[in-house]
Formats: sequence, C-alpha cells, structure tokens
Amino acid sequence: MSEELGTTKAAELQLIEQAQQGDRQAFAKLADAYWDRLYRWLYHLTHHRQAAEDLVQETLLKSFAALHSFRPGSNFKAWLFRIAYNGFVNQWRALDRVRQPFPQHLADREEGPLDQVLTREALQLLTRAVGRLPDDYRAAFLLRAEEGLSFREIGGVVGVTEETARWRVFKARQKLMNVLAPQLDREHV
Repeated sequence: MSEELGTTKAAELQLIEQAQQGDRQAFAKLADAYWDRLYRWLYHLTHHRQAAEDLVQETLLKSFAALHSFRPGSNFKAWLFRIAYNGFVNQWRALDRVRQPFPQHLADREEGPLDQVLTREALQLLTRAVGRLPDDYRAAFLLRAEEGLSFREIGGVVGVTEETARWRVFKARQKLMNVLAPQLDREHV
C-alpha cells in the first residue's frame, strides 16, 4: 500500500492492527489497496483472467483468516504476495495450464501507424518471452520488475534464499535478452 498506493506506511500499519482486532472495514481497505497489484501479478503468472481473479480472492480470504499470524514490522505486501504465490503453486500443480495472451496495450495516439505496429509487435514479443520463462524465474522477475520488491522480499514470497531470488531474476533477464536481442538488432539495422 504505502506511498505509491496513496497512503503512508503508518496508515497501513494502523489498518493492519485494526484488522487484526476484528475490524472488517480496515481489512476491506487493505484488500482494495492490493487487489489490482495482486491481480496483475497473478495474471502474468497464470495467463488466465478467471484463474487470476480466483487466486486474488483466495489470497485475500486466506490472509484475512491468517491475519493474526502477521508479525507487526514485517512487510505486509511481501506477506500477501507469499500467500498468493503459494496459492498459484498449489493450483498449477493440480491443474493443466490454460494460457491466454496478455491484454494488449494500445500505442500512444501521437505515434504513426508504422510506430504503432512496431510497438505492438515489440510488446507481443516481450509478452511471449516473459510467458515462456519457467514459472520460478517469471515469478521472481515480475515481483522485481513490476512490484519493486527487494531480492530478500522476493525470496520470502517464493520460498527461496535471497541469493536464489537474485539468481532467478538474473537468469530471467538473461533469457529475455537472448530472445529479444535478435529482434532489437534487426530494428537497429
């Protein structure tokens, strides 16, 4: 939640404390603040809108039920993402994967038609490349790139050491560069 979501860390801690004391409205505010971020991350992992929505709901229900176990002073965002990741791992161990492409981002209106096509193609290439990363690399990479979590926090979310989290992000970037470099070279010729 913090400043990037429109409130201070102190306000977030106050909401957590109130929620731990049984205030459902306080937890609803926390859930509202994190819904979009959890959904976006889980969608990138699952490539399936309904699965991502179900996982967010499951994450919030589990976090509400386990709120008493949250340690004050810990990173609430990392704690939530850990619950979400555990749900993702459990779901995808049990089910076959259903893959759908990421929603497409429309290019800026000021770009010409050729620029729009190239931008859309580059985005599709990046989306496919990220989607082809192994789950453990993709999860760590997206937590770093989109959520800005530290390597220690990523490790806590996905259940590995800080060094392993750092390695997975490094390997994900390396794999993405191997896929994207030939395309980038062609564009600069």
